[in-house]
Amino acid sequence: MKLSDYHRVSLQIEALITGEPDIIANLSNISAVLAMELEAINWVGFYLTQGDELVLGPFQGKPACVRITWGKGVCGTAAATNTVQRIADVHQFEGHIACDAASNSEIVIPFVINGKVAGVLDIDSPNIGRFNEIDEQGLTLVMGKVEELLNTQANSN
Repeated sequence: MKLSDYHRVSLQIEALITGEPDIIANLSNISAVLAMELEAINWVGFYLTQGDELVLGPFQGKPACVRITWGKGVCGTAAATNTVQRIADVHQFEGHIACDAASNSEIVIPFVINGKVAGVLDIDSPNIGRFNEIDEQGLTLVMGKVEELLNTQANSN
């Protein structure tokens, strides 16, 4: 995908979630849109912060790990550091948590609500090196818009 494709996806997601206050409904639709739009992926979804753990949220794909401790694995590292993790080969990532043996690369984008990491977007691919700089920029753009909308909704409730 090109950056312009990610912009289009961002607008699509914005149209779907604007005005809907339920975070689970919104994350479900975001997962569905990303699953439809992204090629060569085998899992896309969210983990949500609960205490010092990430707990499985809405997703598209095979059943997944339910709880991930902050700082553990790719998702836990992204949450604990509030940084994007783009891993070309998950088998080279020390402490990788293998929920699906078919996953070979992964990108995780944390999102913040009311100043705290509320969770992460996690996308896995069976292809080594699937995610590049454009994917990182595009998905960060998408999640920036999502974060903005979720913060607006959280503060209006």
